[in-house]
Amino acid sequence: MHDPVNHPAHYTSHPANIECIQVAEHYNFCIGNAIKYLWRAGLKNQDPIEDLQKAHWYIEREIERLKRRAESK
Repeated sequence: MHDPVNHPAHYTSHPANIECIQVAEHYNFCIGNAIKYLWRAGLKNQDPIEDLQKAHWYIEREIERLKRRAESK
């Protein structure tokens, strides 16, 4: 049954039969969002590049956060 709010198809179509949130919730915000965009790349729309660019943006943000944290020690 299609449920775009609670179980959107682009989050439930993984061959392992798990939802994206089951993985992403174990990480911080930026890493979780990167996982989300990688997971659904090409599934929500026909342009996987956009989702991959968004994942890259979150990864870069997390890298910068970790660098700032390391510099402050």
